[in-house]
Amino acid sequence: MSVLIYLVPVSLVLLGLAVWAFFWAVKRGQFDDLDTPAIDILAEDAKDPTLRDTAAARAARAAQTQAQHKAQDGDDDRIA
Repeated sequence: MSVLIYLVPVSLVLLGLAVWAFFWAVKRGQFDDLDTPAIDILAEDAKDPTLRDTAAARAARAAQTQAQHKAQDGDDDRIA
């Protein structure tokens, strides 16, 4: 029971620190925009060239795939 003499003031100090940290975060604008950070993770970064998938790159991949398929179909016709 005598430990409560120490635990009650320690808990009040911790509560005070938590309240201070909350108001400090509100004052610094941490809770101003809650939606944008969740959406930003889904957006592609146009500045990063490794993530850029342009229409020209997609068209080149599609043409290469079609050429491979035609080559495979042509080989099959010659064998038969």
